[in-house]
Amino acid sequence: MPEKIVVISPNWLGDAVMALPALRAIRQHWPAATLIVAARPPVAPLFPMVPGVDEVVSLGAAGGWRRAGAWAADARALAGARAEVAILLPNSFRSALIARQAGIPERWGFATDLRGRLLTTRVPRPRGRMHQSEYYGALVAGLAEGAWPLFAKSATLLDPPVVARQQAEALLARAGVAPDAPLVGMAPGAAYGRAKQWPPERFARLAELLHERHGATAVLVGARADRAAGELIEREMASGKGRAPSGLLNLIGHTDLPTLVALMSRCRAFVSNDSGAMHLAAAVGVAVTAIFGSTDEQGTAPLAGASATVAPHEILTCEVWCRPCMLRECPIDHRCMTGIDPVRVSEAVWRQLALRSGPDTGADTATPIDPGIEP
Repeated sequence: MPEKIVVISPNWLGDAVMALPALRAIRQHWPAATLIVAARPPVAPLFPMVPGVDEVVSLGAAGGWRRAGAWAADARALAGARAEVAILLPNSFRSALIARQAGIPERWGFATDLRGRLLTTRVPRPRGRMHQSEYYGALVAGLAEGAWPLFAKSATLLDPPVVARQQAEALLARAGVAPDAPLVGMAPGAAYGRAKQWPPERFARLAELLHERHGATAVLVGARADRAAGELIEREMASGKGRAPSGLLNLIGHTDLPTLVALMSRCRAFVSNDSGAMHLAAAVGVAVTAIFGSTDEQGTAPLAGASATVAPHEILTCEVWCRPCMLRECPIDHRCMTGIDPVRVSEAVWRQLALRSGPDTGADTATPIDPGIEP
């Protein structure tokens, strides 16, 4: 029984969130061990919010073969954790090499990327289409029989700290949002190119519909790189009115990761492209309407988790011959996204709001389930 386990996290935010069920399974299978997560700076702030994680080691920024100094620094950071076991969620050669250079005696991971000799326990890489969370779960299952899955359907995967909740409430109060105002979060950005993005003018029309019909305030969230999309939405809603749009609060680029998660927890529903924000909202227990175009919803749909006890996620697509193409930019007319109408999205959100305001379902929190993927 190891006393200290370090798990090396995926580098992308969405992938890191989809790894949380595997992390929970590791925690439950080795309950007495100190559980440490090693992660890159963009995702490291996620893990103090994960129940059961004891320590977080911040690694350097990602780099290629030419950044040998960064690799050595990562190895030193891992060595400081003094773990007996390293579980490698990324497939990269680098993650295996720095774990060995750190002197961690047991290194467990998928036998891929020419790193088999660096691992002490090699798990065959699974084949076939599966959700990304199931891919990470297959590693856990290959390491310990019966370890996957062990978590309950109503379990919340993220718990923002009190100070982050206070900061989120302060942001809303400064904007004049009442404590009981119905909020619908919206994430119009996406890191992997514009092909994944529902057009900003569609988000603007959706915000108008939700405000006019249901009195909801749309809260735009995202990283600084998403600010252009937020500004387009604001301009579209203000066009011809000569004033700031009502029913819209643009907080894109104004939150750190813990405050963003806390803000999401205040939302009654969430609308998003396939993005890290989509996965964060699902992990904190908010029902998500996810708009998929160029990417494959079977591989990266939001995790059900706690949201299944409130309202199910809704996955919206336009079934055209060319999707999922997995391209960064659409070479034709972006029909997979323009074919999704704001009215259709507003109806999906309304179903979630109606279920959210209904009676408690009294879900059984002790029933073991699959990784929580919406069909």
